Amino acid sequence: MSDQRNTSADAAKAVVRRNTQEVQGGGNFKLFEELFAEDFVDHTPQPNTTPDKDGVRILYQTLRAAFPDFHAEIHWQAADGELVTTYKTYHGTHQGTFLGVAPTGRRIHFETVDVMRVHNGKSAEHWGVANLFSLMQQLGAWPTATQA
Repeated sequence: MSDQRNTSADAAKAVVRRNTQEVQGGGNFKLFEELFAEDFVDHTPQPNTTPDKDGVRILYQTLRAAFPDFHAEIHWQAADGELVTTYKTYHGTHQGTFLGVAPTGRRIHFETVDVMRVHNGKSAEHWGVANLFSLMQQLGAWPTATQA
């Protein structure tokens, strides 16, 4: 049973890793359609999105438009049944409007921890926390402690 559970966990982690690297980082939206369940639910949707598959697609497209070189460094992943937790740092160059902030040309990075429930080889649910506060500070939209 343990080998089967490890194989399932590895397969679930691979789904999340492919989304992070090939969809978010590579802009492969054909793959996005394959990796996300039609009834996907985002329990922590980002600003200006909806808590479903369409909302995630919009988020990814918005990120790639604002940061054309958007990509993630995955630090670690852990799986517990269908749940895959990933800690990563996103990187990119701000070349398009993001959350109302006009392009600055600045290089950014921000940390994210998220959990995806992978069911039958597809992402079915998401919970996550992204350090958007740090991102907005890097874009100059919010003063840092040294600027205050």
